[in-house]
Amino acid sequence: MDARDRLIIALAAQLRAERETRRTFADAVRGGLSREVLTAILEDPVPAITQIDLAAADAAAAASRPTVFRAA
Repeated sequence: MDARDRLIIALAAQLRAERETRRTFADAVRGGLSREVLTAILEDPVPAITQIDLAAADAAAAASRPTVFRAA
């Protein structure tokens, strides 16, 4: 498994986790938010993804791609 494959797997896992967090949050909002739920949401240490993170991911993926030469 190369670096690009590992990056894809990591990003897919992050996406699944974010979807689960969003679904859980929506369920909590629909059911009414208790003080404990609000505290847990506010204290959740989920990092925000920035443009710098995206640029680094693009660079890592580009570095792992083989160079392709096309005939003119």
